[in-house]
Amino acid sequence: MIRSLALIVIAAVALAGCATASRIDAAGDVNSLLVAIRDNDRAAFERYVDRKALKASLEGRVMRETTRPGMDDGARALAALIAPGLADIAVDAMIRPEVFRAAANYYGYTPDKPLPDRLAIAGALKYLPDGRVCATKKKDGPCLLVFTHTEGAWRLSGFEGDLSDLRGKPRKAP
Repeated sequence: MIRSLALIVIAAVALAGCATASRIDAAGDVNSLLVAIRDNDRAAFERYVDRKALKASLEGRVMRETTRPGMDDGARALAALIAPGLADIAVDAMIRPEVFRAAANYYGYTPDKPLPDRLAIAGALKYLPDGRVCATKKKDGPCLLVFTHTEGAWRLSGFEGDLSDLRGKPRKAP
């Protein structure tokens, strides 16, 4: 019994260590993405963005919106037909440094303030069970930006925030 408990504790500590290491590792790439956004550096921005994954994420969100209760079958069918094209347009129109700068300004990352350091960013990242990490606005808040480790870097692979934040015009903070 004690031996089993000890193994469980060791496994939990090891997993927590992996989660912390992943968050710290991811924080460096998230910081690089923030610098690219601040500096409007498209090449660096593209290095830390997984457009294919973002497109799939946005397409999934459009599909989820169309399956809300009360929607008629015709509207669902139409949405299923246009969702892939809508996601293509959304990715091309919204996934640009200047659009994310507007969203960053809304969340408090304004040009007059220094970017947070790697440890501060790591503290704002949440380790997900599938190995991804996500950025939240508040410590235990919902995921806003999702990052996946691919091609040797942590790349932005999902946006779970309010889609209106990606219109290029920041809304007023609550």
